[in-house]
Amino acid sequence: MDVRKKIRMFTELKEINRKPKPFQYYTADDLWTDEHTSRQMLYYHLNGEIDVSSRKAEFIKQSVDWITEKFSIKGKKIADFGCGPGLYTTQLARNGAIVTGIDFSERSVSYANNVANREDLKVHYVNENYLGFETDERFDLIIMIMCDFCALSPTQRESLLSKFHYLLLPEGALLFDVYSINAFNQRQELVSYELDLLDGFWSPKEYYGFLNTFKYEDESLLLDKYTIIEESQTRTVYNWLQHFSPDSLKAELENSGFEQKEILGDVTGKPYDPESTEFAVIGIKPDTQKSSCGNG
Repeated sequence: MDVRKKIRMFTELKEINRKPKPFQYYTADDLWTDEHTSRQMLYYHLNGEIDVSSRKAEFIKQSVDWITEKFSIKGKKIADFGCGPGLYTTQLARNGAIVTGIDFSERSVSYANNVANREDLKVHYVNENYLGFETDERFDLIIMIMCDFCALSPTQRESLLSKFHYLLLPEGALLFDVYSINAFNQRQELVSYELDLLDGFWSPKEYYGFLNTFKYEDESLLLDKYTIIEESQTRTVYNWLQHFSPDSLKAELENSGFEQKEILGDVTGKPYDPESTEFAVIGIKPDTQKSSCGNG
């Protein structure tokens, strides 16, 4: 191997192991719009026995049952941000809600649409990045489940919470879940390297996969950085995971005009556990007109 090739290889390896600045890159489109990985994600979504792309089927059923009762959803308008193949939207519509689902994956939305059409359900699906979603509709409830909120930068989270606040009717509710500081403390930085990393998840062709897990202590932020090297190309996917305390999440909600009504163990309504790796929250959009009348 000549000197130039050695230098190039060293430079490439150095870049693979480089720790970026917090949220320096955003690569969600590489995961959800790629032909191969979107097929893999849908497969994991539909496997009700595992917690990967979605919760287990039994958890989702318990969650939908609780949401149905908690928010009295019959006839209510609900938006599911990051709806995937409709695992929640389908059941919520069966229980009488009027549902809108938004998701980046064309493959998942197509699957969800087919189910809705087959059952004649009141579900409207939108295939786009929910960060850019706009509509004239207003909702009684917005849900965002499977800790999707944690993948977003502070700027993206602020923008999305403002969008939620705008889209909700007065006294409308926001339900979502996040990773806790306990989960952050349990993770360690690591470097791993494997042929066809994650059993061929990243490509149908042979590839070498590098996984670098970085921790950002000051931000309570974790990054799983995947570098996928195929014969014809090299790709890098950044999976950011923000972790929250109840207080830090409350501050973000209040900054966007929400009142934090309730902290829960998860989206099945379990009691909050300070030792858990996840928790859920209900935020309420105050009825400012009612408040001003009350102060008059």
